[in-house]
Amino acid sequence: MSTGSGADSAPAPTSTHESTTGGTFSSLKIRNYRLFATGAVISNTGTWMSRITQDWLVLSLTGSATAVGITTALQFLPMLLFGLYGGVIADRLPKRQILLVSQALLGLCGIALAALTLTGVVEVWHVYLVAFLLGMVTVVDNPARQSFVSEMVGPAQLRNAVSLNSANFQSARLIGPAVAGVLITTIGSGWAFLLNGLSFLAPLVGLLMMRTNELHASVTVPRAKGQLREGLAYVRGRPELVWPIVLVGFVGTFGFNFPIWLTAFADEVFDGGAGMYSFFNILMAAGSLAGALLSARRRSSRLRMLVAAGTAFGLLEIAASLSPYVWLFALLLVPIGMLGLTTNITANTSVQMAADPEMRGRVMSLYMMVFAGGTPVGAPIVGWISDTYGARVGFAAGGAISVIAALAVGFALARVGGLRLRVDLRPGRPHIRFVPREQLATAA
Repeated sequence: MSTGSGADSAPAPTSTHESTTGGTFSSLKIRNYRLFATGAVISNTGTWMSRITQDWLVLSLTGSATAVGITTALQFLPMLLFGLYGGVIADRLPKRQILLVSQALLGLCGIALAALTLTGVVEVWHVYLVAFLLGMVTVVDNPARQSFVSEMVGPAQLRNAVSLNSANFQSARLIGPAVAGVLITTIGSGWAFLLNGLSFLAPLVGLLMMRTNELHASVTVPRAKGQLREGLAYVRGRPELVWPIVLVGFVGTFGFNFPIWLTAFADEVFDGGAGMYSFFNILMAAGSLAGALLSARRRSSRLRMLVAAGTAFGLLEIAASLSPYVWLFALLLVPIGMLGLTTNITANTSVQMAADPEMRGRVMSLYMMVFAGGTPVGAPIVGWISDTYGARVGFAAGGAISVIAALAVGFALARVGGLRLRVDLRPGRPHIRFVPREQLATAA
């Protein structure tokens, strides 16, 4: 891992290698990480219940996909506005203490929305406000949680732990929507919000039970002027950080607006209801879980895998948008989920492994800012396109932008690595591949 920074850094290679030992679930051998993962799967289940219920509640109150997009945008707007400051805080303070506070606040937000809904006074502006408050807490929670993983497991298990975190999140995504669908149609949305708020007790207990003497040394940065500019300059001088962040920014802004698309396809295109919307989310979660577990088995994070996964992800979104049958649309959601998670995990791990420990909070806050913080820009645009031209056009537009971004980043990384595209039409040879410039020059 390179330790230099600035514009004079050497060109980056097009892959990031990191050995992982012990198999797919090796990180779970570490007690502190087991506690973290156990608490996370419970709170993640509650979070997915709340997300599905929130989207359906807003659609029920307004009948508008644009309103769903606004809700999503408000939840991620703080990340866009203040995300980098969250990274500075995460680098200055102990991550475990930050998480104790942030997880408690997330639970309180869930309980507040439950109280509003169960008392029958909830209005759409209440949902907007709680979504914004959740986003404000996430500004600090996200970089602290991302950086804390390396403190629990160390560098040798970092890739495996990041992949298992995603598998954990997607496992909860399989359970949460199903439970939410049952609760919405039987006893009401408020109970789903209440269970979400109470679910945050689990990660709080896990954090309190950790053995702090078994954590890897934490790197905290003393308060000083210019730390935000320092973080931006650090990333700007490193192509191995810049281009993965650029790609996840475009994919996150335009390709991950599934709350808008899936509600619209379930409600308008295929004339389903809350049950169909939950079913769509479960299928995507199944694919995402498969992608996370496959990533946990891989021993390295190759940027060419990032580009390939991002391209295939966008192409499948376009194909799904054109599907005339609900069964075909549903079937395509599985590989879309798998490739979307592969794109995210590969970029996440590559960026974390390439960043120096004292910069990791700021780097990951920038990563999350462009991945999740782009949603306030993309969600209303995609929601408007879906309302105006139909859900199919909105879905296809998101996929097309993801494809263009992935191909552009692929060529940019090829230039950084001194590669050129080579076309070989001879039988038995790869027809199209990237090769070093020197090899291309001597092949004639």
